[in-house]
Amino acid sequence: MHGVLETVLLIAYLVPAGILLLFGLNLYYTLFIFIRRYRTSRRQEADIAAEFSQKYTAADLPRVVTQIPLYNEFNVAERAMRATAAMDYPKDRHTIQVLDDSTDDTRALVNRVAEELQAQGHDVRVLHRPTRLGFKAGALQYGMEQAPGVQFFAIFDADFVPPKDFLMRTVPVMLVQPSAGLVQARWGHLNAADSFVTWAQSIGIDGHFAIEQPARAWNRLFMNFNGTAGLWRRQAIEEAGGWEHDTLTEDMDISYRAQLAGWKPFFLFDLVVPAELPDNINAFKAQQFRWAKGSTQTAIKLLPRVFRSNATWLAKIQATFHMTHYVIHPLMVSVAFLALPVLKFTSLRSSTTVFAALFAVLLLATVAPIATYIVSQIVLYENAWKRLRFLPFLSSLGIGIAISNSRAVLEALFGIKSAFIRTPKKGQQSAKRYSVKLSYEAIVEILVGVYCFATFFVFLAAHKYFVVPFFFLYAWGFTGVGLLSMLHFLQQNRWIRSAN
Repeated sequence: MHGVLETVLLIAYLVPAGILLLFGLNLYYTLFIFIRRYRTSRRQEADIAAEFSQKYTAADLPRVVTQIPLYNEFNVAERAMRATAAMDYPKDRHTIQVLDDSTDDTRALVNRVAEELQAQGHDVRVLHRPTRLGFKAGALQYGMEQAPGVQFFAIFDADFVPPKDFLMRTVPVMLVQPSAGLVQARWGHLNAADSFVTWAQSIGIDGHFAIEQPARAWNRLFMNFNGTAGLWRRQAIEEAGGWEHDTLTEDMDISYRAQLAGWKPFFLFDLVVPAELPDNINAFKAQQFRWAKGSTQTAIKLLPRVFRSNATWLAKIQATFHMTHYVIHPLMVSVAFLALPVLKFTSLRSSTTVFAALFAVLLLATVAPIATYIVSQIVLYENAWKRLRFLPFLSSLGIGIAISNSRAVLEALFGIKSAFIRTPKKGQQSAKRYSVKLSYEAIVEILVGVYCFATFFVFLAAHKYFVVPFFFLYAWGFTGVGLLSMLHFLQQNRWIRSAN
């Protein structure tokens, strides 16, 4: 019986560690293909702009509808509407659709701002649906149906502030590249310097947009629309089957369906659309939960179609890593939980070589995302090394949210449905404070952190020094995120009570 238990423990521990290593190795590969194409591919936009100026004039610019889907976004709705109206594009060919599902004061604010912009000559249309069916995906589909004949749709979430030249840099791509179904811009940050939480998020987002997205786009791999800061071709949406709301990541879902239908994504590395980062860690965890669950739902829905497609095997493998990325979180939790039983109840406790090998595996897996973040900061910022001082906090944050994201992945695997929970933002003036719930997971995170501290001391006493740093990082990450979740919840409630 002891032999069976030992075998089960070893398999349950080593398999997750091995899969984590594969995800880490794939990140190194992503870095490689990014660096390989970096210089040549960044010239694409200039080449397209030159071709556009040779073949087209201002009279050839097509009609574009800019969609702003929002729900109870009082603090940021006006800013988004005014920034969208300020974009340089012929007014007679640009319609702004505010897809307002709000149930609070946002509705009156949106109507007032729309009237002001209309008086200035902008074509602004506010659409209130009778129900919130399909959430954001339902709103986008509804808006498209209200604009028959329009071929191009720009999409911005309410917390994004598009630059004036957004349309004049994305529309030419669509005209010059007839196979392009999507043009995605890079996300920037409006409030990165607000706190440790926002600094950490900004580095994490930079890793995705400065390394992973261009690596996929430049190497003809599957790339996803990020839900905002993009321009879509209507034909690509329709041939993909339209916006669907059976997953929580309608953006990834339609991106893959459009590419499976033969449309190509285009990534504009140097077009930056800044957005607001959630400064409340509970809001950040809710956002990550939605992304983790939605991407896993999309993997279940579309990976079979990807593998039946004519895509290359490399593209299929990369799509698998891409859509199942959040599986790393339950794997991390498994490694954290099972390390102590493996030490106590298996023969590995007497093997220094095995723990040295385990250290190498964990090190390779851990350094991969860190290397991605470091390269992204060097590529994007002159003061990269100053920004990288927040990298340890990002590492802790990434570990600490593993409990919440593990639940998200498991809910997706077991087909448990949940509503689309928006991420509230405070805007510049914080005129209205939206509450964010405190999940019981904060207590679980603290308890898991305490368990990891116990594991740390046991391994330290057993002289297994190779893996000790990882358990300290796990302990700090889980405990810190749990305590910070409680702190932000209490601060939020105190603010709301004082405001009332």
